[in-house]
Amino acid sequence: MIEIRHLRKIYDNVTPLEDINCVINNGDIISIIGPSGTGKSTLLRCINLLEEPTSGDIIVNGQNITDGSCNINEVRKKMGMVFQSFNLFGHLTVLENIMNPQITLLGRSRQEAYDKAMDLLNTVGLWAKAMSYPEELSGGQQQRIAIARALAMDPEIILFDEPTSALDPSMIGEVQSVIRMLAKTGVTMMIVTHEMDFARKIANRVFFMCDGGIYEEGTPKEIFETPKKEKTKRFIRRLSSLTYHVKDENFDFEAMYDELQAYAEKLLIENERVSKLQLALEEIALNNIIARDSDYDVRVGIEYSEKQDILTLRIRYKGEHFDPYTTGNGLLDEILQERTTVLEDETFPVEEPSQENPFADYNNKITLRFKWEEA
Repeated sequence: MIEIRHLRKIYDNVTPLEDINCVINNGDIISIIGPSGTGKSTLLRCINLLEEPTSGDIIVNGQNITDGSCNINEVRKKMGMVFQSFNLFGHLTVLENIMNPQITLLGRSRQEAYDKAMDLLNTVGLWAKAMSYPEELSGGQQQRIAIARALAMDPEIILFDEPTSALDPSMIGEVQSVIRMLAKTGVTMMIVTHEMDFARKIANRVFFMCDGGIYEEGTPKEIFETPKKEKTKRFIRRLSSLTYHVKDENFDFEAMYDELQAYAEKLLIENERVSKLQLALEEIALNNIIARDSDYDVRVGIEYSEKQDILTLRIRYKGEHFDPYTTGNGLLDEILQERTTVLEDETFPVEEPSQENPFADYNNKITLRFKWEEA
C-alpha cells in the first residue's frame, strides 16, 4: 500500500528524519514509539504531505506522491488523519463537522452525508451529541468525533498522531476503545503513541524511532520483550521501571515526582496508588534515611507489573538500618498495615560490588508492593 524510500526531512536547525525506509502493507496496524523529538509525528505528516519531505520518495498505491505532478488532494481522500488537538471547527455542530468534508471533498449529497455521519456517531457512541458544538464536549468526546470525521471519508489508511496525549487520564480509555474497534475492521493504521500498553496490544508491527530513522522494527512481542538493539533495550527498560540515585542535596525530587506522575498516567495507574507510593517514598527515604545521615547514598526503583497489577517501590541504602514502622507518620502506618500493601524490610552483610550485583555494598533494602482493590 505505501512504500517509503530514503525519506529525509530537514528543518533549519534539526533533521528529525535522516533516512526512512519501510513498507506499510494493506491491513497493517503499526505502532510508532520512541523518545520525544525523534520524528514520529513528522513521519506521519510527511506521508500525507502536510510536511514536504526534503528528499526521498513516498509511493502510495503505486503513485509517487512526492512527484510534483501528483494530485495530493485525491490521495488524501483515502488517507485520514487524526491529530492530538482534535482540529474540529468550533462554529459548526458535531454533525456539520462530519458532514461538510463529505459534501465538499467527496461530492456526496446532504442526505448521503447525513446518513453516513449519523451512522458513524452511533458507532463511536455519540449519536445523542449530533447537534452539540465541540466546546460542549469533553476532550475524549471531541477526539471520538475527530475519528468519526476521518472515517466519514472512507479512508484506506488512518494516521493517528498522539490521539490521546491531550486527554485527561480518565478519557484515554474511551478513545482507545474506538481505535481498537477500528482495528477489527481491517483498515490500515499508523499510530504514534506514548501509551505503551496500547501500542503493544493493538499493533501487528511496531516501529521504534531513534537517530533519524526506524532504529528497530518487529512484532510487539519482539520489540517489547526481546529487542535486539541497545537503544531499544534501554527505552523499553525505561518504560517498565524508573530508577534514581540520591546521593547529594542537588537531587531534583520535583523532577522525579513529575516523571513518576507521567509514568503513572501512561500506564493508567490510579492516582490513589501513586499517592501512597509517593508518601511512602518521602517519609521513608527523604524524611528518615536521608535526614539521619549526612553521608547518605540511596537507590530508588519504581516499577509496575501490568500482568499482576502491582506497583512496586524499592529503596536500597547504605549504613544503619531503619524500621519503616517507626516514622511516627500515622498515614504511612495506615498504608503499611493495609492488606493491599506488602512490605519487605531486610538488612544483609556488605559485599564487594560486581557486574552481576552492582549494589552489593548497599546493606539495606525496603520493598513495598501496592496492589489495587476495588471498593
